[in-house]
Amino acid sequence: MGIRPDLEKGKHSLGDVAAPLLYRRSASIGGSASKKRGKKLRETVKDEESPKSASVFVLICTLVVALGPISSGFSLGYSSPTQVEMMGDLKLDLSQFSLFGSLVNVGAMMGAIISGRIADRLGRKGALVVAAVPHILGWLHVIFAKDVFVLCTGRFLLGFGVGVLSFTVPIYIAEIAPRHLRGSLGAMNQLAVTIGILLAYLGGLALSWRILAAAGTIPCGALLLGLCFIPESPRWLAKVGNEDYLVASLKAIRGKDYDISDELEEIKRAVEESSKEHLSATLLDLCNRSLLRPLLVGIGLQVLQQLSGINAIMFYASAIFKAAGFSSADLASIGLGVLQVAITGVAAGLMDRAGRRLLLMVSAGGMAVSCFLVGFSFYMQDHIIPMSQMETFVSILALTSLLVYIASFSLGIGPVPWIIMSEVFPARVKGLAGSLATLVNWFCAWIVTMTFNLLLAWSSTGSFFIFSGVCAFTVVFVALYVPETRGKTLEEIEDFFH
Repeated sequence: MGIRPDLEKGKHSLGDVAAPLLYRRSASIGGSASKKRGKKLRETVKDEESPKSASVFVLICTLVVALGPISSGFSLGYSSPTQVEMMGDLKLDLSQFSLFGSLVNVGAMMGAIISGRIADRLGRKGALVVAAVPHILGWLHVIFAKDVFVLCTGRFLLGFGVGVLSFTVPIYIAEIAPRHLRGSLGAMNQLAVTIGILLAYLGGLALSWRILAAAGTIPCGALLLGLCFIPESPRWLAKVGNEDYLVASLKAIRGKDYDISDELEEIKRAVEESSKEHLSATLLDLCNRSLLRPLLVGIGLQVLQQLSGINAIMFYASAIFKAAGFSSADLASIGLGVLQVAITGVAAGLMDRAGRRLLLMVSAGGMAVSCFLVGFSFYMQDHIIPMSQMETFVSILALTSLLVYIASFSLGIGPVPWIIMSEVFPARVKGLAGSLATLVNWFCAWIVTMTFNLLLAWSSTGSFFIFSGVCAFTVVFVALYVPETRGKTLEEIEDFFH
């Protein structure tokens, strides 16, 4: 797939293969390194598809939990259309409003720290409840806020819910989805985030900031209701030894007439092997040599997603639109929101066809070129003698490059790191490692947002050239270290890394 074909899946041991398999030669990670590893994820000739009715039920479960990231996106997008009205009503200065806006990142980091522990102890559904309740409380604080303290407390609670949702939703989707749909269904997480952001932008055009905050309670309220009708993750049920509910859950999501015996056995075997090694995951377990590569892949993609500058460039988007002659920042934001939703939807359709690696490399490559051209347009503005025609060309170049950047991000770098994170970590450390990856993502987002103005003060051209370099490095990183996980069960992926 892409530059590097699929790696071997290894359903049992490498020497115990009974089904017809289609092999592809694994590309190297630097010459002979892959030969020393000697492992490849096998690609089965035919996917074991469950009945269509079961796939529909899995889709329904996915749509229910996707209410969480819709709420997250709404929270992230809320501050943009409400800034002027909120500052006027509550007599806030710019520093106070900036604190309000940034606390969602701080809360998300706090939520990310404990999200894995919560999901491991209370289950995936339990973690979603823990995320939804403070999220709703956060909106209530914002709705009735009369001062900065209550407003900021609400924003922090919103961020806490966002942090837990960021980890739990992709994990739940990955653990219930059949192998041939896991990528497309996993991309629903990022698609829902973009929909939430767009809804916040649209709502901000017509609703006051308090009414808009009240609307923010709807997705998580619906999520709490929907959780009453969907099953718990079968892999978590296997981990806690609840076999009766495990069978019932697996039958519910695969269909009554589907033979679950093979999948059931595979899940049990993976859990038993994990339990032999460690009863409870600790930070020291993450230092195990066998976990170095999944940690490198899962956390590395989260870091590169944020260091690519997406939050900073979205922050600067309105200025670029104004430079190109667009006077309405609100309409520009809505246009970018629509573009993100549309391209992320396309990515969801391609995820299980083109594969994760190809989408990542195409996405990062497009972002690298786009950032370079935005930086080049600033260079031309600073160093070329102003001419009316030249200024128009530079503005159009910056605008077009920005649109290509957003489209490229939405195609791969946006959704895929969350899917990969939910796939590559072994069951015994999934909660801890996933929490760490989510924490790193939000920490990097906060760092980039806080330092972007300093970078611009140093050099607009240099800032975008740096982002371009990070994106170009991402292409190399994916080509060397990220395996293709399309069409593989979570247990097969775990066997490969182990």
